[in-house]
Amino acid sequence: MLMYNRLFYLRDYNGLSQRYIANMLGVTQPAYSAWENGIKIIPLTHLNTLCNYYNVDMDYMLKLSDSTRNLKVKDNINKKEIGLRLKKIREHFNLSLRSLAKELNTTSSTISAYETGKTCILTAFAYQICKKYNVSMDYVCCRVDDMFTIKKRVTIKN
Repeated sequence: MLMYNRLFYLRDYNGLSQRYIANMLGVTQPAYSAWENGIKIIPLTHLNTLCNYYNVDMDYMLKLSDSTRNLKVKDNINKKEIGLRLKKIREHFNLSLRSLAKELNTTSSTISAYETGKTCILTAFAYQICKKYNVSMDYVCCRVDDMFTIKKRVTIKN
């Protein structure tokens, strides 16, 4: 994922330090630095918080789209709601638990745990699904109701 470019860009554009953002997220500065430098992948909860803070959507932050759109601000990630969305996506593409698990190199029981809301899906797995099927991460996280990403938003001037 090349999101780290956008993490840096948005922080730098807003004149903020890594320490400030880390404190806001309740993590250490080295942990935030690892996300910004692409060493580790940011958890969905922190990604959601940053998207709310910068007023951008997850699709933009994850480079699934080059534009931002007006969307619902979700204060918290709800793993049960996400699980229901994941199941809808899987069913929309006629995927079995086993076939999706195989694509993500995990187990069917892990996918089942995500879909039932027992466990929140890892950002990396959600990103793989979104990338492969052109699904919106904002949809997965219940920030928008349309399932698919908008690659580029075109503005028409009168």
